[in-house]
Amino acid sequence: MKRHCLNLFLALAMTAALLTGCGSEAQNTAGTDTIAFETVDMDGNTVTEEVFTQSKLTMVNVWATYCNPCLSEMPDLGELAGEYDSADFQIIGIVSDVMEGADQASLDEASGLIRDTDADYTHLLLNESLYYALLTDVSAVPTTFFVDDSGTVLRSVLGAKEKAVWEELIDELLAEQ
Repeated sequence: MKRHCLNLFLALAMTAALLTGCGSEAQNTAGTDTIAFETVDMDGNTVTEEVFTQSKLTMVNVWATYCNPCLSEMPDLGELAGEYDSADFQIIGIVSDVMEGADQASLDEASGLIRDTDADYTHLLLNESLYYALLTDVSAVPTTFFVDDSGTVLRSVLGAKEKAVWEELIDELLAEQ
């Protein structure tokens, strides 16, 4: 019961925070704190911060099922995921309004949106661990973080971007690695 209440609180807190905005153009540089978490992906596989060691640079895109700017940029993100060598670059999505252990209807909705937008990359479900590791300062969706292979957040970007803008930023960050 206690776990259910915490999950409900986290879901409500995230929903309230994320409803305050959707797609602002602000950009900032994140701190140097490393990330530690354990959650599951859309297929129920356990994922930890070790996922960042698989590529030099990971783009973590926080999105929501109700966010039109999020959904609009996901086809471009799907293309980007396939255009880079996976040893250099990968994309991970975080479905911010679908909690780990969610009902099947919520999971089906998120899966359908992922399929419909050709966002063919790993998508994680929100839980307490992931929320406290990465999302406590997220105030709107989409929010995107760039993380290096040691788990350090290099930059965060608020709002949806065009594919060319993402490519420029990805190439810039890869050149710095």
